[in-house]
Order: sequence, then structure tokens, then C-alpha cells
Amino acid sequence: MSDRAKFAGIDRRGMMIVLSSPSGAGKTTLSKRLLASDDNITMSVSVTTRTPRSGEVDGKDYIFVTQDKFLSMRDHDELLESAEVFGNFYGTPAAPVEAILSRGGDVLFDIDWQGTQQLMAKMLGDVVRVFILPPSAQALGERLKTRAQDSAEVVAQRMQKAAAEISHWAEYDYVLVNDDLEKCEKSLTAIVQAERLTRPRQSGLTAFVRDLQAGL
Repeated sequence: MSDRAKFAGIDRRGMMIVLSSPSGAGKTTLSKRLLASDDNITMSVSVTTRTPRSGEVDGKDYIFVTQDKFLSMRDHDELLESAEVFGNFYGTPAAPVEAILSRGGDVLFDIDWQGTQQLMAKMLGDVVRVFILPPSAQALGERLKTRAQDSAEVVAQRMQKAAAEISHWAEYDYVLVNDDLEKCEKSLTAIVQAERLTRPRQSGLTAFVRDLQAGL
């Protein structure tokens, strides 16, 4: 990838691609496929106060920090979004995201509706929101049972949480029903390609048109 991503020789500003879905809808698989197929997309790396798990690499899976450091980053407006989950803090550092966007790269986010709302409050023009839906409640339940091998009670709790998450579908720019993984991936790729060509996102378009007109 060049220092600055271009389309038809025109500089552009990158975008923040947000994927949200209930657990089991296929968001993680779609994220991996999108990253593997497009080298201009980078996965957002969150900072967290939790202890690293076996095999996790600092700076790749998460940026591990102390609670004092995290709270300082949050209080100094260095995070685009943050949340506390089971006593641990998670957040998205602003500086590396802005650096990628400025050189025309895109950043992929795997966050829920609450994190998405925080991103929208700070980076409205840069965010593209995509919500992934399962084809049916029955299909989602079967996926959760197969994947997690949890008890019926735990699966029921996950289904209840899924219902709450799905209630926010209308807050997103695009909604995809993942009834066929290949088809859903193609639709997601089409969204990314189209959003890259929007007029406001092509930051070099004004200069390009000016030079074009000068030559007529």
C-alpha cells in the first residue's frame, strides 16, 4: 500500500468501518475475510486494563495498560470510545486511528451499538456503520449451541442479549442478513468500495477538478 491511498490518482481520507451484530451472527468471520482480502483495511486495536490471556500479543491483540494510564487517556480525551466490562476497561485510542485515516487507510471496528454511538459523536463524517443480522432466531440459537457448547440456560441468556442488541439495527447505515456467508461478504465488500468513492471522502477531488478544468 502506498503512503497515501488513491483512487484514479485522487487522494482520499480513510473511513472507520463499524461492524456490529449479536453474538453468533457471523461478524468475526466477516471481519477476518474483509481484512484478508483488502490490505488497505487495518483492524482497530483497543487499549485495555485486563490481564493478557495466553497467546495474546501486546500491541497486536490489545494494548495492555494500567488502570491509571487508561483513566488518564480517557480524561484527556485520547480515546474515541470506552467502556467498562466486568471490572475491566476497554477503549479505542484516537491518535493511531487518525494517523491511518489521514493517509487514506481504513480502520475496521468490531464494537457494539454503544461504542458506535460514541464514535459517531466524535468522528461523524468518518464512520460507516454496518449491522449484521442472523437469518432467523432459530438459526442464531443453533449457531450459539454449536459454537459455544454452553448449557441451555447460557444460550437462553445469550439469545436475550441478542434481542437487546438487534433492537438498535435502525441506527446503522447498512443492514446485512447473513443467510449466506459468501453473499454477505460480497455485499460488505461492495459497501466498502462504494463508500470510498463518496465525494466528501475524496479529499483530493477539488484539486483534481480544478486542474481538469484548467486544461479544458
